[in-house]
Amino acid sequence: MSAVVVGLAACSGGATGAEGAADDSGSAAAPWRPEPLISQDFPDPDVLVTDDGYVAYATNGPHTNVRVATSDDLVTWEQHDDAMPDLPPWVIPGRTWAPEVTRADDGTYVLYFTAASAEHGVQCLGAATSDGPLGPFEAVGDGMLVCPEAEGGAIDAATFEDGGTTYLLWKNDGNCCGHDTWIQAAPLTADGLSLAGDPVRLFRQDQAWEGDLVEAPTIVRRDGTYHAFYSASFYGDDSYAVGHATAPSLTGPWTKDPEPLLSTVGSGGMYRGPGGQDVVPTPDGEMFLFHAWDGAYVERELYGVPLVWEAGRPVLELPTPPR
Repeated sequence: MSAVVVGLAACSGGATGAEGAADDSGSAAAPWRPEPLISQDFPDPDVLVTDDGYVAYATNGPHTNVRVATSDDLVTWEQHDDAMPDLPPWVIPGRTWAPEVTRADDGTYVLYFTAASAEHGVQCLGAATSDGPLGPFEAVGDGMLVCPEAEGGAIDAATFEDGGTTYLLWKNDGNCCGHDTWIQAAPLTADGLSLAGDPVRLFRQDQAWEGDLVEAPTIVRRDGTYHAFYSASFYGDDSYAVGHATAPSLTGPWTKDPEPLLSTVGSGGMYRGPGGQDVVPTPDGEMFLFHAWDGAYVERELYGVPLVWEAGRPVLELPTPPR
């Protein structure tokens, strides 16, 4: 496979980014962009592997609280009805962000979602369950699962299994109100519906490229090292990008790469404001899935590239632009 290999070194080079090269008229030509896997708005993707294939979930649309799509090969996707058609009375309708679905020990599917808390007025994390991965998911409990109001709330749930324990990850939404943003983790009960311990702060925004936030954590473990992929900076423009950090354990200490793993500039403008990533196993290895803006900056479409590991480092195999 011919590919543009993107790792730390490639991202710190002098690519032209979204401005592209000049055409014959002297004006800037838009850079080549690969075809998305889903050429519609499908932001903040989470992908679940099931016996029947892959199920992807995404942030709400105009008439959908939780988008859902299925695929046999991570290439061709079929979109389905709203995975969570009814919201509980303790959330403010209109925003159901960054869903994360995992399977609990009893076989139930648990969806963690971000929504505005009617009680606290900030975005927090709720939980919903279903007997199947396509839903319909129904909210559980009388309120939010995680809602640290003093920290600005919580968004961008993710799950990670470590040593037989499933952890819930999230970002406190501190950039809403002048606080630091921390990626945090707490163990879950076996049913996935309660925290089984206090949250631990893993890392916060401290790099110039990150702006005032880190968010959307994805953690994997390879050969005894913990790898965190996360999004940072402003989601609405080309500054949004995916970072990478490593640690000897889930609780750290975490060491960040100094430059993004995937960014608009680092991809030569192929992907505009990439983020909301997920890592998915495939028969041939792993796929790195993420959203990026369309040419008009109206929709965040779904993309995927192979993820390989070289000397313990993640490398993204980006497609080669046509000549």
